[in-house]
Amino acid sequence: MTTIEDALDDARDAATDFLNADGRHPGHVVLGVAVTVGFALAATIFARGAIRPRPRMLADDDAPITERPRGPLSLILPAVFSVTTLSAVRVWNAPPQRERTTAMGLWAAAQALNAVWIAMRPASRSLQIAAAMSSAGLAAAFAHEARKLDARAGKLAAPTGGSVHLANIVQDRAEHRPTVH
Repeated sequence: MTTIEDALDDARDAATDFLNADGRHPGHVVLGVAVTVGFALAATIFARGAIRPRPRMLADDDAPITERPRGPLSLILPAVFSVTTLSAVRVWNAPPQRERTTAMGLWAAAQALNAVWIAMRPASRSLQIAAAMSSAGLAAAFAHEARKLDARAGKLAAPTGGSVHLANIVQDRAEHRPTVH
């Protein structure tokens, strides 16, 4: 039977391993979590603040009925923000070197660009392609730099066939179900 102290030690070791924080001062780790989560949260808040629901139809009292935008981007971007943020925390905790600075810069640029694309809500096919390609390009560049520092951070940030397949299944199911807002 394990004691509470053993369970806490196991949890602390797992968190240290997951955050790539072995040998790092706890203040550095907390600052890294605050910076990455704060930046991702600020980008998300900026994007959500810029999105206004579009009127769908008039109600009996002539007030518009609105709903949030749907589609593949609205389903997958929160997960992308979350996963790349976890990867960025691991990169933040890597030993200081030029690659870490480059990776964190790419991560910040990707977060900011995704927020801008969300806020712009591109309607034309060419702008949607530009949004997807620029977001994917920055995500791939970040994953490449992150992998140089920490293989697990690179794997967290890199999209895989399995996750794309899962996103496609979710999108297919979501399109055929009514939304409740």
